[in-house]
Amino acid sequence: MSRFIERMRVNMKESKIEHRGNTMSWKRDLKKNWGLYLFILPVIAYYLVFCYYPMYGAQIAFRDYSPGKGILGSEWVGLQHLKSFFSYPDVGRLFRNTIIMSVVGLVVGRCASIGLALMFHELRWSRYKKVTQTISIFPHFISMVVTCTICTQFCQTDGLFNVFLGWFGFEPKNLLGIPAAFVPIRQIMHLWRGMGWSCIIMLAAMSGVDQQIYEAARLDGCGRIQQMRYITLPAIAPTRVLTLIMAIGGLLSVGSEDIILLYNPAIYKTADVISTYVYRKGLVEFNFSYSAAVGLMNSVINIILLLFANKVAKTVSDTSLL
Repeated sequence: MSRFIERMRVNMKESKIEHRGNTMSWKRDLKKNWGLYLFILPVIAYYLVFCYYPMYGAQIAFRDYSPGKGILGSEWVGLQHLKSFFSYPDVGRLFRNTIIMSVVGLVVGRCASIGLALMFHELRWSRYKKVTQTISIFPHFISMVVTCTICTQFCQTDGLFNVFLGWFGFEPKNLLGIPAAFVPIRQIMHLWRGMGWSCIIMLAAMSGVDQQIYEAARLDGCGRIQQMRYITLPAIAPTRVLTLIMAIGGLLSVGSEDIILLYNPAIYKTADVISTYVYRKGLVEFNFSYSAAVGLMNSVINIILLLFANKVAKTVSDTSLL
């Protein structure tokens, strides 16, 4: 028993010395690299002020918030706003439109970005490769307002899209007034604006593949298609899985800015999503608590989807975020 007590004293003494050493090491590193830590402060301040501090206001989702009474002075109503949302007659339409737009954007966008990255990767003329990459990335830096304005002009009765359709005998129509045409039009706009930018990550992953593997494959008689199928795509599989997990985590977070700039009451049937509904309730009708509750519910569902996708990916491919 005495030996056990003595051993415990020795362990406690060693842990204290180790803790003191770690503290001194951290202080020494802070003193030595204080300039680098100084660079981190604006980032820390940004997240504290704009990401963590606003979480305090999320409680208005459970209150009947009134700006005059303040957050704590407003009456606590619990889950009343969520009950009102799920009793909304068009709640099914909101979820359906949100999921359709997200899934279409996820599938089409990923396939297009990976395909474009493969084409850039296979280009051998470096000057032409740089020019085409620059051209494909440039639309990303155009403002969303300008992009939606161009799209609106193209979709008008005398717009460019109707000119093309007129060549095949279709009558000119305002395409943004047709409910079934909204999702394809929006997706085409997003492909033009973001396809070049989203393929950068895939290109970076492809550039890390050992070139000796391609040389060995060519010596064995593999063509370009076989190299892409058996070397390039498997090599970037972890990157594809990680980007897919992050995309699934934002499945219900369809951006409202472009939809608000493009849609109108005539196409609410297919264009109205959860984010636009939250915008109307919160900033148009000034129902802050209701919109906060719906937005919070949306975020919770996204977190659940993220954790589920991460778990499945870890089980199937042994690649995950955590």
